[in-house]
Amino acid sequence: MKKFLDENFLLNNKTAEQLYHEFAKQMPVIDYHNHLPPQQIAHDSCFENLTQAWLYGDHYKWRAMRTNGVDESYCTGYKNDYEKFEQWAATVPYTLRNPLYHWTHLELQRYFNVHEILSPSTALDIYTECSKKLQSREYSVRNLLRKMNVEFLCTTDDPTDNLEHHQKIQDDGFEIKVLPTFRPDKALQVESEESFNNYVNKLEGSCGLSIHSYDGYLEALQNRHDYFATMGCMVADHGLAQVYADDYTYHEIENIFSTIRSGKSPGVEDQMKFKSAVLAELAKMNYAKGWVQQFHLGAIRNNNTRMMLELGADTGWDSIGDGISAATLSKFLDKLDADNMLAKTILYNLNPADNEKMATMAGNFNDGSVAGKIQWGSAWWFLDQKDGMVKQLNTLSNMGLLSKFVGMLTDSRSFLSYPRHEYFRRILCNLFGEEIEHGELPNDIKWIGKVVQDICYYNAKRYFQLPETAVNESD
Repeated sequence: MKKFLDENFLLNNKTAEQLYHEFAKQMPVIDYHNHLPPQQIAHDSCFENLTQAWLYGDHYKWRAMRTNGVDESYCTGYKNDYEKFEQWAATVPYTLRNPLYHWTHLELQRYFNVHEILSPSTALDIYTECSKKLQSREYSVRNLLRKMNVEFLCTTDDPTDNLEHHQKIQDDGFEIKVLPTFRPDKALQVESEESFNNYVNKLEGSCGLSIHSYDGYLEALQNRHDYFATMGCMVADHGLAQVYADDYTYHEIENIFSTIRSGKSPGVEDQMKFKSAVLAELAKMNYAKGWVQQFHLGAIRNNNTRMMLELGADTGWDSIGDGISAATLSKFLDKLDADNMLAKTILYNLNPADNEKMATMAGNFNDGSVAGKIQWGSAWWFLDQKDGMVKQLNTLSNMGLLSKFVGMLTDSRSFLSYPRHEYFRRILCNLFGEEIEHGELPNDIKWIGKVVQDICYYNAKRYFQLPETAVNESD
């Protein structure tokens, strides 16, 4: 019987062990999508305790705690940090077979060298030991990134952000490249004319332009897009239920914008037309700069109205939505491709029923200009677990080229989440190892090891056109 979380965790044969330990393990991390707070990197913050590093903002853990019958005061409420940690420690034993169980103990091992199982009986000792370490400069957020061999990361930033924290990070000469990502979701949210108009007013302030027309609105977005580029941005990201590709005329969009600015709410049909127009213009901006654009599709957000009103967004009330419209996604991509304005694109789905749909859709627009130009992204959010990763890797293998996949990302708000890259790499190596040992793949360790390294690191490095570093690619 194997020991839990030993050095060969998730590696179920000797070939998998060799692929992981000799090829995958040492690869640096390129984390091209996360929600880390740049201000904490800029100030090289230290956490006061493990709760602050682990539980603040982590809706994955909050959902598990609520399901375990823990009162909200221990999740997002007024209880003190240790009381919250106690309730998390009491929940962990019940997360067996949930990815939180693996992530929790991987993080304790990799960051803190703590090998005990978290439970009510070990909670105080683990909290005390880890909190003491986190308070030291050795465990500042920049050093946490260094511990995980992070080379490059992209945060997620609204167009109105002034990026002052990114400027400080760059001015400090921090050796890990930290770049912003252009995330203009609010620029499309016209369901509430009041919220949209407040956003337009904020956009005016960020770019110093008065917005009186649809053209002025696009000019302001272009201004911010240009500013992000001066800060090194090379990635745009969109979190949408669906892409939008309704037909429209320029005159219609002008009128819809004027209607909203006058304080009137547009109808559903006009909302869809406006979103389609703005999304298309943003995609063209991305193409013009050679950026990569990412589309995270299929979440149904803020399902619990009562708790949304009490706690706000991103507090754990989201779930998998209905399937993505293949026809709409195809129409959106095809319009851009027909105008030769389709940027490198990564597509993510949240509904596993869309796996084959997304894998085959990507292949429709790979035109040979760039290896893996259109990517089907890694298993996302609720699918970011062993079963979801295996299904994504297998489907991509069957319907595309796994060898050109740009690999894993954290999509996390926590500086302690980087073992997720290790988790992915172990699963990847195990899949290859099993098929080598079953005679389904040749026993060419050198070549398959190179493919593993490409998926873990080099493909993303090429795709995002990152500068060369001290890591040398094997022949």
